[in-house]
Amino acid sequence: MEETGYDVVIVGGGTAGAVVASRLSADPDVRVCLIEGGPSDVGDERVLRLRNWLNLLETEFDYAYRTVPQPRGNDHIVHSRGKVLGGCSSHNTMISLLPPPADFADWVAAGATGWSYADMLPFWGDLAPKMQPVAERNQLAVDFIQAAGAALNVPINGDFNSGPFTDGAGFFPVAYDPATGHRQSASVAYLHPHLGRPNLTILTGTWAFALETAGDRVTGVRVRRQGQTHTIHADEYVLSAGAIDTPRLLLLSGLGPAADLERLGIGVRADLPGVGENLLDHPESLILWEASRPVPPESAMDADAGLFVRRDPAGSRPDLMFHLYQIPFTLHTERLGYDVPEHGFGMTPNVPRPRSRGRMWLTSPDPEVPPALDFRYFTDPGGYDERTIVDGLRLAREVAATEPFASWIAREIAPGPHITTDEDLSAYGRAVHHTVYHPAGTCRMGSATDPATVVGPDLRLHGFTNARIADASIFPLMTSVNPVVAVLMIGEKAAALMKAPIAADQDTVAAALDNDRARAADHHHARAASADHDRAGAAAADHDTAGAAAADDRNHDLTEGSITG
Repeated sequence: MEETGYDVVIVGGGTAGAVVASRLSADPDVRVCLIEGGPSDVGDERVLRLRNWLNLLETEFDYAYRTVPQPRGNDHIVHSRGKVLGGCSSHNTMISLLPPPADFADWVAAGATGWSYADMLPFWGDLAPKMQPVAERNQLAVDFIQAAGAALNVPINGDFNSGPFTDGAGFFPVAYDPATGHRQSASVAYLHPHLGRPNLTILTGTWAFALETAGDRVTGVRVRRQGQTHTIHADEYVLSAGAIDTPRLLLLSGLGPAADLERLGIGVRADLPGVGENLLDHPESLILWEASRPVPPESAMDADAGLFVRRDPAGSRPDLMFHLYQIPFTLHTERLGYDVPEHGFGMTPNVPRPRSRGRMWLTSPDPEVPPALDFRYFTDPGGYDERTIVDGLRLAREVAATEPFASWIAREIAPGPHITTDEDLSAYGRAVHHTVYHPAGTCRMGSATDPATVVGPDLRLHGFTNARIADASIFPLMTSVNPVVAVLMIGEKAAALMKAPIAADQDTVAAALDNDRARAADHHHARAASADHDRAGAAAADHDTAGAAAADDRNHDLTEGSITG
């Protein structure tokens, strides 16, 4: 089945895709189709309640990708990817931090011209989700913040987003409504207010598995919906399926490393060696304590406070990140035989800018077969990532020994006070490390002359004139903080980059139609005396009427103005 008539098709209704769809469809003359593989989030309290995020993992709302064995990391990690409208912003903690200026400077240095901190600040100001420091002031978190400031001599930060990001301890800024406990996901903030737009079609339960191409243009997206295959056509295409499914879609379509595609019998349509490479993540480990008393119940999402540390005082930004989990997060420690406390909590040393690089690839040309993910955790030649985890475990113990946090601790469960050497701390830290679900970098942005890049700074897919990528896959390097704000800003910038060409195309088409009508009118009046030409004029009028009716029929097909599942 063929579906036509759209100006823009966006593949992926997640964090960035929802932004692009909302911003472009604000122009009533731009017909937008947003394709989402999962269900709608509208009215679904399971998704909307922020604190329920843990209960969404490995459910019908999760693609739940597994990794290949990790010789220096944890083999048991499941990478949750949101399978619902709003994507991972409907699935995560919504910790919302503006990356530090130096992160964007790194992007520019990697070839992302026009993506400096100054360039991106206007998009930060445009973001629709309402962000604020956690309102629920759990006493455990309050005491953690005070102890961290005293132990490590870092400032207490009332709002990490009040200025350029720096080190400190404080409650996280979160995109949510404290009155209801509902998340301010990309879907809630960008789509829910505009579901009645007649030029915005949202197709949920619709999975894209291939792009059709001809020369330097994408000509269609093949999707599966309700057991049937459809091809959806548009003038412009935006791929926003995320750092795993965007490169997966490209590879299934014959766009990627030629040798890899040929081995699977996939016809090579464009040799793009960077597709699937540069796989990034924020690995983090855990120090787990048994609580000396029950942890108070007040919380936004059970990881309300954090700590950012500069180990190098001369550094411009933090190089160690911690989340305080106000619950006993024992998924990986229990597997190794550690106790599960009735009341417990932990700190998670996290590598903000990891130096290890992984890759993803297809193991089969069958779209139903999940891709292989190899993050290559802790494999950087200099051992920087491993050193960061060891330092983090040691600093966490310093915080734990400092009041008023210390009195909350009955005992250290994991790694246990007997684990003290760098070697043993590293072995433990790597064995129990987990992910905070931040895969990125697999369609890297940069100069077209760099063969490792997949899109240019204008987000256009190399070699194609009408396709862009807008999601975390374009990250040249990982942000120092949780990436959701950066991904929202990518969506905003993608929409801004597209608005001008779309408007120009519309003006060109309108001008051409006006010229055609004017020429037709002149021609008709000049020959009105001729019966033959009268008949020709009548035929032309019939043709115009038929064309107008066809346009009306096409527009009728597009004006769903609601979510179709």
